[in-house]
Amino acid sequence: MTGDVWLPYPADQIPGLPGEKESGLTYRRWDGEETFPADPADCVFYVVPYLSATDVALRPLPAMENLRVVQTLSAGTDNVAPTVAALPEGVMLCNARGVHEASTAELALTLTLASLRGIPRFVAGQRAEEWRSGFYPALADRTVLIVGYGSIGAAIEDRLTPFECARVLRVARSARATERGEVHPFTALPTLLPEADVVILSTPLTEQTRGLVDAEFLARLKDGALLVNVARGPVVDTEALLAEAGTGRVSAALDVTDPEPLPAGHPLWHAPGVLVSPHVGGSTSAFEPRAKRLLARQLTRFAAGGQPDNIVLTARG
Repeated sequence: MTGDVWLPYPADQIPGLPGEKESGLTYRRWDGEETFPADPADCVFYVVPYLSATDVALRPLPAMENLRVVQTLSAGTDNVAPTVAALPEGVMLCNARGVHEASTAELALTLTLASLRGIPRFVAGQRAEEWRSGFYPALADRTVLIVGYGSIGAAIEDRLTPFECARVLRVARSARATERGEVHPFTALPTLLPEADVVILSTPLTEQTRGLVDAEFLARLKDGALLVNVARGPVVDTEALLAEAGTGRVSAALDVTDPEPLPAGHPLWHAPGVLVSPHVGGSTSAFEPRAKRLLARQLTRFAAGGQPDNIVLTARG
């Protein structure tokens, strides 16, 4: 396969890339700038600029007539999948499985512990010079429900293991057995939700999961439950969450919101018991080395005529 590869990094900063002479590939750096680095029609492998706006990510695609692979550097592909699905037959969309697990799982645990142990209250107390002592919930002896048990969900459980949780319950699109125990299907949620002290969302955004956390979902949670969202904002019905949080019955820690970015004046900023972080689950020092290793592996396979890993859909034209 010959042609251009559009990368968000200079090629010489990605160890292990196939050489241009040997592979027939030409590396072009493009990280969302207004001017394209070359004719998009010559691009065969497009790496979507990380954290780019959807319109920026999609802008070159209609002109990429010879495209074979679209590689995201995010775990979710919901922003580009509909457009890629409509491209000529055979174009493959790949996600960044293996890049974000460590960072996202780390933040899920951070948000869980911060919310349970009252860290936002302590920060406010420090600013007010108030000693806000007392008893706070622990993660130990709690039942945690992970909704979306893929590679990120499994990484979250890895980090929960030392904290002496009473149980970890797992839910995914379909049931299966793992070494750690049963993974339940989404249809089991009505039965599992009342058992959970903490619910961690790590599911992709799909038609099945959009609005999954609605008023009925929240009503099934026990009093004092904590909802943690490191998935996508629209997995949660914002109005339903605001209504439930307003009663003080449940709390939430959100790395993603709907809308996003959360605008000034939005009621989520000041909702009781709600902790908000600005979608930084994957944006850590761990991202770049893992992303570059992924690109080197994918392009090595591509240059050798093999199929890339992490394919989430193939366009049918």
